Amino acid sequence: MTTQPSVVGTTANPSVRADEVDSLRDWALDPGVRHLNHGSFGAVPRPVLALRQQLRDEMEANPDAWFRELPGRVARAREGVAAFLRTAPGDLAFVLNASSGVSAVINSLTLARGSRVLLTDHSYGAVTMGVRRVAARAGAVVDTVRVPLDASAQDVTERFARELARPGAPVALVVVDQITSPTARLFPVAAIVEQAHAVGARALVDGAHAPGMLADPLAHAGAADYWTGNLHKWACAPRGSAALVARGPHAQELVPLTDSWGAPDPFPERFDQQGTQDTTGWLVASASFDHIEERHGWDTARADLTRLADEAQALLAGALDQDLAPVAVNQAPTMRLIPLADGLAVDPAQAAALQRRIAHELRCEVSVTSFGGCGFLRLSTHVYNRPEDYAYLAERLPAFLRAL
Repeated sequence: MTTQPSVVGTTANPSVRADEVDSLRDWALDPGVRHLNHGSFGAVPRPVLALRQQLRDEMEANPDAWFRELPGRVARAREGVAAFLRTAPGDLAFVLNASSGVSAVINSLTLARGSRVLLTDHSYGAVTMGVRRVAARAGAVVDTVRVPLDASAQDVTERFARELARPGAPVALVVVDQITSPTARLFPVAAIVEQAHAVGARALVDGAHAPGMLADPLAHAGAADYWTGNLHKWACAPRGSAALVARGPHAQELVPLTDSWGAPDPFPERFDQQGTQDTTGWLVASASFDHIEERHGWDTARADLTRLADEAQALLAGALDQDLAPVAVNQAPTMRLIPLADGLAVDPAQAAALQRRIAHELRCEVSVTSFGGCGFLRLSTHVYNRPEDYAYLAERLPAFLRAL
């Protein structure tokens, strides 16, 4: 395994110390950048990258043999991912990402004209767009459950209950985030699923951030009809690796977004063959899970990352003189929000622009989000992060923002 050089500083960022570079030895991440946004695209351990390249070399050496044997390999890989997620292999299909999983579900359903689909105002933008497109095609209506940032778990469930009970067209489907992307909230999805079922609606849980961050995300999702989650975020599998879980009588209705030679097969096997798609990320996903377990232990890592997230949030809030009370409820275990000053990042376009400037000028990758006309810094923690990473940002960000 190739390691990062243990040198004091780098050309790109001379303030990086040797021990901080050393924390990246298992990762291909640039040591000249502070990587504080694991929640967007994740990172893959070096040994897993090497294993994946071996499989790609094998594929290129004999494509015919590779694709002939691929369904069997995918089936074996599914067993490892199912064990990590604590579900049955027969309930789990591979998809490219959580958005693909959501799209597979909503495009497989037959929504009745005039029926309702519920989302929240915290939903991931791509998912919201996909749901609205499918609903419009079917003549269904999409309603939004408004959830304040400081809503308690009970308040969240009560808001869903009121919307589900509202007179008028029946609710056919509830789509709810397990951990919200723009706001880093952990929603009480099991209770929401139960409420949906009580009125005859199906429930789809978008667990994009959950694998790895939650020890048992499917148990946390309760009796959800459908659940989908990314393996490339906290679980550190290669990008393009995600799971779609369907349990119960509705599973066999699901079809992949692309029809291929597995179309006649039952769920989940019909998702296994996707033409010439490079599925090596699926095949090595379990190696990423095993790497974290061997190096850190998943339970230990989750506890350490939650403590680091708490410390980093308090440090940044103090540096920016921001009150954490509005964001201190139902926080995701390893993601945290820090409010920004009024007028900063008030919409997605401004948030994206600010994120790019921080990356370019401070050599620090963070997520900047907006919600309800307010801007936020969204921090993520993973095993390669150290308190010094956040201290670096806390030292430089206040002056940087004042100069805008």
